[in-house]
Amino acid sequence: METAALLTDTFGRIRELYVDIAGDLTPDAAHHRPDGTGNSIAWLLWHTARVQDDHVAGLAGTRQAWHDGWSEGFGLPFDVDDIGYGHTSDQVDAVQVEDLGVLVEYHGAVHQLTLDYLVRADGDELDRVVDRRWDPPVTAGVRLVSFVSDCLQHLGQAAYVKGLPSTTG
Repeated sequence: METAALLTDTFGRIRELYVDIAGDLTPDAAHHRPDGTGNSIAWLLWHTARVQDDHVAGLAGTRQAWHDGWSEGFGLPFDVDDIGYGHTSDQVDAVQVEDLGVLVEYHGAVHQLTLDYLVRADGDELDRVVDRRWDPPVTAGVRLVSFVSDCLQHLGQAAYVKGLPSTTG
């Protein structure tokens, strides 16, 4: 299997999970915070899309989808470059998305940017050093693995919260 095909399949699975989790949620279920302090599904989905958008754009040298009008559409009270890392409880509460379809559409735009990048993700690209602040320096391949892991962890958390009795009825 070619590298680009493997990565395309991986991100296709992230997309499928994302759409499935958001699929039949009510706004109340999407914003429920387990025990009043856990991350809501809406925040987890928003953060997952933001991390993927930010990191793919960084690797590809392109503009984030978020900066092409999506940030204004969500109207969140954050800096335009905020991806949710280190958010406080109040910031998690601030992610209010009444139409989850819009969140799914935003992730769809991010997924397309990802696919556009992956067509050139060959061995040389994956070996390209993208961050020299670490020892060893971070390559594009390591960065991809890192945020694939992040996306899958957050989608797993969202699926778990979705299955809690307080969000299912």
